[in-house]
Parts: sequence; C-alpha cells; structure tokens
Amino acid sequence: MWNFQTDPEFQAKLDWAMKFVREECEPLDLLFPHLGQPYNMENKAARAILGPLRDRVKEQGLWACHLGPELGGQGYGQLKLALLNEVLGRSMWAPTVFGTAAPDTGNAEILAMYGTDAQKAKYLQPLLDGDIVSCFSMTEPQAGSDPKEFVCAARRDGDEWVISGEKWFSSNARYASFLIVMAVTDTEASPYRRMSMFVVPAETPGIEIVRNVSVMGDREELDEGTHAYIRYNDVRVPADAILGGPGQGFEVAQSRLGGGRVHHAMRTVGKCQRALDMMGERVLSRRTQGETLAKKQMVQQFIADSAIELEQYRLLVIKTAWVIDNEPHGAARTYIAMCKVAMAKIYHDIIHRAIQIHGSLGATTETPLHIWWSGVISMGLADGPTEVHKVAVARGVLANYEPTENLFPSEHIPTRLAEAKIKHAAILEEHGIA
Repeated sequence: MWNFQTDPEFQAKLDWAMKFVREECEPLDLLFPHLGQPYNMENKAARAILGPLRDRVKEQGLWACHLGPELGGQGYGQLKLALLNEVLGRSMWAPTVFGTAAPDTGNAEILAMYGTDAQKAKYLQPLLDGDIVSCFSMTEPQAGSDPKEFVCAARRDGDEWVISGEKWFSSNARYASFLIVMAVTDTEASPYRRMSMFVVPAETPGIEIVRNVSVMGDREELDEGTHAYIRYNDVRVPADAILGGPGQGFEVAQSRLGGGRVHHAMRTVGKCQRALDMMGERVLSRRTQGETLAKKQMVQQFIADSAIELEQYRLLVIKTAWVIDNEPHGAARTYIAMCKVAMAKIYHDIIHRAIQIHGSLGATTETPLHIWWSGVISMGLADGPTEVHKVAVARGVLANYEPTENLFPSEHIPTRLAEAKIKHAAILEEHGIA
C-alpha cells in the first residue's frame, strides 16, 4: 500500500526539527556564513554555540539518525531520513548540528563497516560525537571522478603502504583529523579491482596541500577555499590502514556514495522549498503598476511551475527512499541516478525564478539567494556529473526492454489489427465484420 501520511509521533519530531532549524540553525548561517565554517574546529565562538544545540538535538533522539543504535543513532530507514533531511536542507549548519554533515556521514559508515578496532576508537567515535571532522580524498586532477583514470598509487613496502600521487577537490582536508584516500594498488587488475582505500592521519609526513581551491562565492584573498589540491609524497601508513582489502576500494566507495547522493537530493528539497516560500511572501508583498506581483500572470507561472516541479521531485526522492528501504540491494540504483539528474535542474530553475521575482534585491548579498545561486554550478557536478548519471538512468531504463524480432515495431497498427482479427475471427464472421 502507498500511504502519503506520516505517523503522528514522527510528525511531531519533524515539527520540532522545523522550528529548531528556523530558530537556531538558520541564525548560525548568518553568523558564520562561509561553507567551511561548520567544519572549522578552530572557530571557538561557533563551537561554543554548536555544543548546546547538539545536546538539544540528542535529547530529542534526532542525532545522527542515519546510523544504527550501536553507533549512537536511531537507525532510521531512508524514508524517515528523507522527511527529516528536507527540514535540514533549509540551513547550511543544520546537518552539522544534527550530526549528518557530509563527508563525515559516509566516512563514519566506511569506518563502521571496514575499520579496525583501533581505527574505530581513534577516529570513528570522535567523528560520531562531532569532535573531529574528516576528508574523503578520491578525485584526481587529470581524471575527475572517473576511477578508471586514477593514477595516485599505493605500493606495499614491508609492513607499510606508501602512497604517492595527487588528489583534487578533497573537501575539508584543511580541517580534517584524517583522510580516507583511494589509491591504485594493482595496475594489472580489472578497472574496478585496481584500487584500495586507506585511512591516513592528517599529521602523516608527506601530505602536502598544494592549495585550498576556492569555488564561486569564496574569497581567495581571505583564503576561504576548502577543497584541497593534495600531493601525497611517499606517505607511509601501516599495513592495517587499508579498509576492506586490496582491490576493494571501489566497493568501499560505493558503500558511501549511493546514500550520499540521495541524502543530497533530500536536502535539496528543503532548500528549494525555502526559496519557494520566499517567492510566495515576495509576490504578495511587492506592488508594481497598481497591483501586487501575485496578480501578474508571468509571476503566477513562476509560482505554479516551481510548486509543480518541486512536488514531482519530492515524490521521486521519497519513492527512491522507499525503494531503498523495501527492495533488494541495488534496486534503487536507477532511481538514485534520477534524483541526481533532476536535482541539478530543479535547483537551478527554482533558485533562478526566486532571484527574478526578488528583482535587484535578488542579485544582492542581502538574501540567501546569492549563496544558493553560487552552488548551482557545483550541483551539476557534485557526486558525479549530471551527464554521467543520465547515462546510468538510460541504461537502467533500457534494461527493461527487448528489441523486436519483427520488421515493424510492436505497436505497429496494421500488424496488431491483423492479429486481433485472427484472434476474434469467429465472432467477427458471425456478425458480418470482415
């Protein structure tokens, strides 16, 4: 059965979260607006505010809900997480306040599944407690996110692995206590068995941050870049720093990327809803040519298109979450790719309309719209380029079809009509129909 209702007990949790995000998390966005600040452990003022807020979240049983009870979470399924992440998506700081900030969420899951007891004690628990942050170091400057083109390598040397090569766009490396690094360990293996994953402490000799790359909205003169271009200069880690085993790097990576993509989609719903809320208020408040903007047909089209597209997208995300919860592992792969593709377009279109409706104010830095707009481009690239996911969607859809063995397609009317006449020939003849 499909049921479009939320059980009252969980709805009360969502209502509390919505009020809390509006009153407590959104002000943090204003006080500490730079994207890197939720990960900056040296920002003492932000940390002093953050601690009590996290305590209140934990009192409500809403801390790190994606994790199982054995790791301090609630073990929510993806459907509940979708509804909660819609709320958290309204604020940049909210995921940090609720213990669900990327890449720490995925890295925690990797350590929980593949880490040694020592690694869990040193890194997993502090990560779960929100006392440290981490980095996922995978993409490379010459290869982007295509693992088949990676060249950063790790070789075995006695009781150690030695990592050499470069990584690109390793987010939050400047703040991280450890990095999870993907490196080639067997150049002769098949493309998806060439790589392994390693836990690398941030203080390990040989880690060189060439520069912290700025993105749109960052100010280079203030060194606000948080996406590190890293060079690993013969970085040595112990043999047990490997996660999983040799050649399992792609498998380990996939264990975190699928969930990360759909959670990103969930939060985008909340951000777009906030933009739609801003549009609704604006068009009812602003007057031009003797009437409110809400009376203008083009503005009404903006509102209608945004509401319809957001509702369609929200239902796609919720269905994807439902499939993850209820169908066998892998069944949601195409749906996750659909969410990724649709996310970039929905986000672009709704934020753009919101800016247009706000006129010159929308082009200033006096509303959140300029921050969201600066993320439009990266939205099409985060977690893999949109175009790559379109290919995945097409392949997933086409897997449900087969080619016709006949000259004409299966919906060819003359062919089907002839078959229908043969099937019902006796009745047609009885009634004088040729």
